[in-house]
Amino acid sequence: MKKIRILAIALMVLTAFYACTKPDSIEPTPPVPEEPVANDTSTVPEEDFTDKIYQFKVLAGNGDSVSLAQYKDMVILVVNSATQCGYTPQYTQLEQWYQDYKDRGFVILDFPCNQFGGQAPGDYDDIHNYCTDHYNITFPQFAKINVNGANESPLYTWLKSKKPGKIQWNFTKFLLNRNGEVVERFEPNNMGNVEAKIEAELEK
Repeated sequence: MKKIRILAIALMVLTAFYACTKPDSIEPTPPVPEEPVANDTSTVPEEDFTDKIYQFKVLAGNGDSVSLAQYKDMVILVVNSATQCGYTPQYTQLEQWYQDYKDRGFVILDFPCNQFGGQAPGDYDDIHNYCTDHYNITFPQFAKINVNGANESPLYTWLKSKKPGKIQWNFTKFLLNRNGEVVERFEPNNMGNVEAKIEAELEK
Protein backbone atom coordinates (compact mmCIF):
# COMPACT_ATOMS: atom_id res chain seq x y z
CA MET A 1 0.00 0.00 0.00
CA LYS A 2 2.89 2.30 0.85
CA LYS A 3 4.48 1.60 -2.53
CA ILE A 4 1.28 2.49 -4.36
CA ARG A 5 1.07 5.80 -2.49
CA ILE A 6 4.69 6.65 -3.41
CA LEU A 7 4.06 5.87 -7.11
CA ALA A 8 0.92 8.05 -7.08
CA ILE A 9 2.83 10.99 -5.60
CA ALA A 10 5.63 10.57 -8.17
CA LEU A 11 3.09 10.55 -11.00
CA MET A 12 1.49 13.76 -9.70
CA VAL A 13 4.89 15.49 -9.51
CA LEU A 14 5.76 14.50 -13.11
CA THR A 15 2.35 15.69 -14.36
CA ALA A 16 2.77 19.04 -12.67
CA PHE A 17 6.28 19.43 -14.06
CA TYR A 18 5.12 18.69 -17.65
CA ALA A 19 2.26 21.18 -17.34
CA CYS A 20 4.69 23.92 -16.26
CA THR A 21 7.21 23.31 -19.01
CA LYS A 22 4.88 22.67 -21.98
CA PRO A 23 4.66 25.74 -24.26
CA ASP A 24 1.23 27.30 -24.67
CA SER A 25 1.54 27.05 -28.44
CA ILE A 26 4.03 25.81 -30.99
CA GLU A 27 5.07 28.43 -33.55
CA PRO A 28 5.13 27.16 -37.12
CA THR A 29 8.56 26.65 -38.65
CA PRO A 30 9.23 29.43 -41.19
CA PRO A 31 9.51 28.15 -44.80
CA VAL A 32 13.03 27.65 -46.15
CA PRO A 33 13.64 29.80 -49.23
CA GLU A 34 14.06 27.76 -52.39
CA GLU A 35 17.55 27.86 -53.84
CA PRO A 36 17.77 28.80 -57.52
CA VAL A 37 18.22 25.85 -59.85
CA ALA A 38 20.47 25.66 -62.87
CA ASN A 39 17.78 26.60 -65.39
CA ASP A 40 16.42 29.50 -63.34
CA THR A 41 17.12 32.62 -65.42
CA SER A 42 15.14 35.00 -63.23
CA THR A 43 18.31 36.41 -61.70
CA VAL A 44 20.35 36.37 -64.89
CA PRO A 45 20.21 39.75 -66.67
CA GLU A 46 19.50 39.63 -70.39
CA GLU A 47 22.38 40.70 -72.60
CA ASP A 48 22.01 44.05 -74.26
CA PHE A 49 22.04 43.48 -78.02
CA THR A 50 21.23 47.10 -78.87
CA ASP A 51 22.98 48.14 -82.07
CA LYS A 52 24.20 44.61 -82.75
CA ILE A 53 23.08 42.12 -85.38
CA TYR A 54 22.00 39.77 -82.58
CA GLN A 55 18.88 41.88 -81.97
CA PHE A 56 17.28 40.64 -85.19
CA LYS A 57 15.17 37.63 -86.06
CA VAL A 58 14.83 36.41 -89.64
CA LEU A 59 12.89 33.67 -91.37
CA ALA A 60 14.36 30.31 -92.21
CA GLY A 61 13.43 28.68 -95.48
CA ASN A 62 10.63 26.74 -93.77
CA GLY A 63 9.15 29.93 -92.28
CA ASP A 64 10.47 29.43 -88.75
CA SER A 65 11.78 32.46 -86.89
CA VAL A 66 15.54 32.39 -86.35
CA SER A 67 17.35 34.59 -83.85
CA LEU A 68 20.68 35.86 -85.12
CA ALA A 69 21.87 35.80 -81.51
CA GLN A 70 22.86 32.19 -82.19
CA TYR A 71 25.81 33.59 -84.16
CA LYS A 72 27.14 35.55 -81.19
CA ASP A 73 30.96 35.73 -80.98
CA MET A 74 31.36 34.77 -84.64
CA VAL A 75 32.71 36.75 -87.58
CA ILE A 76 29.76 37.12 -89.97
CA LEU A 77 29.50 37.89 -93.67
CA VAL A 78 25.98 38.88 -94.75
CA VAL A 79 25.20 38.71 -98.47
CA ASN A 80 22.10 39.31 -100.60
CA SER A 81 22.15 36.79 -103.41
CA ALA A 82 20.47 35.72 -106.64
CA THR A 83 20.61 32.56 -108.73
CA GLN A 84 20.49 34.11 -112.21
CA CYS A 85 22.93 36.96 -111.83
CA GLY A 86 26.30 37.54 -113.44
CA TYR A 87 27.73 37.46 -109.91
CA THR A 88 26.10 34.15 -109.01
CA PRO A 89 29.39 32.24 -109.53
CA GLN A 90 30.63 34.08 -106.43
CA TYR A 91 28.90 31.27 -104.58
CA THR A 92 31.96 29.13 -105.35
CA GLN A 93 34.28 31.53 -103.54
CA LEU A 94 31.82 32.09 -100.71
CA GLU A 95 31.59 28.38 -100.03
CA GLN A 96 35.38 28.06 -100.15
CA TRP A 97 35.74 30.81 -97.52
CA TYR A 98 33.14 29.13 -95.37
CA GLN A 99 34.97 25.81 -95.51
CA ASP A 100 38.33 27.44 -94.84
CA TYR A 101 37.27 29.51 -91.83
CA LYS A 102 34.15 28.03 -90.24
CA ASP A 103 36.21 26.12 -87.67
CA ARG A 104 37.66 29.44 -86.52
CA GLY A 105 34.25 30.97 -85.90
CA PHE A 106 33.25 32.32 -89.34
CA VAL A 107 29.78 32.10 -90.87
CA ILE A 108 28.06 33.38 -94.01
CA LEU A 109 24.39 34.39 -93.82
CA ASP A 110 22.79 34.29 -97.28
CA PHE A 111 19.59 36.22 -98.04
CA PRO A 112 18.19 35.67 -101.55
CA CYS A 113 16.62 38.80 -103.02
CA ASN A 114 14.59 39.20 -106.22
CA GLN A 115 14.67 43.01 -106.37
CA PHE A 116 17.43 43.31 -108.97
CA GLY A 117 16.24 42.29 -112.40
CA GLY A 118 14.09 39.47 -111.00
CA GLN A 119 17.22 37.32 -110.83
CA ALA A 120 16.16 35.23 -107.83
CA PRO A 121 12.89 33.69 -109.05
CA GLY A 122 11.04 30.87 -107.35
CA ASP A 123 10.49 29.95 -103.73
CA TYR A 124 13.05 29.00 -101.12
CA ASP A 125 13.21 25.36 -102.20
CA ASP A 126 13.86 26.35 -105.84
CA ILE A 127 16.65 28.70 -104.82
CA HIS A 128 18.24 26.44 -102.22
CA ASN A 129 18.17 23.38 -104.46
CA TYR A 130 19.80 25.37 -107.26
CA CYS A 131 22.57 26.61 -104.96
CA THR A 132 23.29 23.20 -103.47
CA ASP A 133 23.14 21.42 -106.85
CA HIS A 134 25.36 23.91 -108.71
CA TYR A 135 27.62 25.32 -105.97
CA ASN A 136 27.34 22.82 -103.10
CA ILE A 137 26.74 25.57 -100.55
CA THR A 138 26.56 24.50 -96.93
CA PHE A 139 26.36 27.86 -95.12
CA PRO A 140 23.01 29.13 -93.79
CA GLN A 141 20.56 30.36 -96.43
CA PHE A 142 17.37 32.10 -95.35
CA ALA A 143 14.02 32.98 -96.86
CA LYS A 144 13.88 35.54 -99.66
CA ILE A 145 13.75 39.17 -98.52
CA ASN A 146 13.73 42.75 -99.79
CA VAL A 147 16.83 44.81 -99.10
CA ASN A 148 15.51 48.19 -100.29
CA GLY A 149 12.20 50.04 -100.14
CA ALA A 150 9.15 50.17 -97.94
CA ASN A 151 9.12 46.42 -97.32
CA GLU A 152 12.83 45.98 -96.76
CA SER A 153 14.05 43.71 -94.01
CA PRO A 154 14.74 45.51 -90.71
CA LEU A 155 18.10 43.76 -90.76
CA TYR A 156 19.02 45.60 -93.94
CA THR A 157 17.69 48.89 -92.67
CA TRP A 158 20.14 48.51 -89.80
CA LEU A 159 23.05 47.32 -91.98
CA LYS A 160 22.64 50.29 -94.30
CA SER A 161 22.52 52.67 -91.36
CA LYS A 162 26.03 51.51 -90.41
CA LYS A 163 27.50 51.61 -93.91
CA PRO A 164 25.17 54.03 -95.70
CA GLY A 165 23.88 53.69 -99.21
CA LYS A 166 21.13 51.91 -101.05
CA ILE A 167 21.93 48.32 -102.02
CA GLN A 168 22.83 48.61 -105.69
CA TRP A 169 22.84 44.97 -106.80
CA ASN A 170 23.05 41.33 -105.86
CA PHE A 171 25.99 40.07 -103.79
CA THR A 172 26.61 43.21 -101.76
CA LYS A 173 28.36 42.05 -98.60
CA PHE A 174 28.59 43.26 -95.00
CA LEU A 175 31.30 42.02 -92.67
CA LEU A 176 30.63 42.00 -88.92
CA ASN A 177 33.07 41.43 -86.08
CA ARG A 178 32.72 39.06 -83.14
CA ASN A 179 30.78 41.74 -81.24
CA GLY A 180 28.02 41.80 -83.88
CA GLU A 181 29.07 45.20 -85.26
CA VAL A 182 29.39 46.14 -88.94
CA VAL A 183 33.01 46.80 -89.86
CA GLU A 184 33.08 46.65 -93.68
CA ARG A 185 30.82 46.85 -96.71
CA PHE A 186 31.83 45.37 -100.05
CA GLU A 187 30.12 46.13 -103.34
CA PRO A 188 29.37 43.15 -105.62
CA ASN A 189 32.40 43.67 -107.88
CA ASN A 190 34.82 43.97 -104.96
CA MET A 191 36.01 40.49 -104.02
CA GLY A 192 39.72 41.29 -103.93
CA ASN A 193 40.19 42.16 -100.27
CA VAL A 194 37.21 40.43 -98.67
CA GLU A 195 39.21 37.40 -97.56
CA ALA A 196 41.96 39.53 -96.04
CA LYS A 197 39.37 41.43 -94.01
CA ILE A 198 37.79 38.17 -92.83
CA GLU A 199 41.16 36.87 -91.70
CA ALA A 200 41.92 40.14 -89.90
CA GLU A 201 38.68 39.92 -87.90
CA LEU A 202 39.26 36.26 -87.06
CA GLU A 203 42.69 37.15 -85.67
CA LYS A 204 41.24 39.65 -83.19
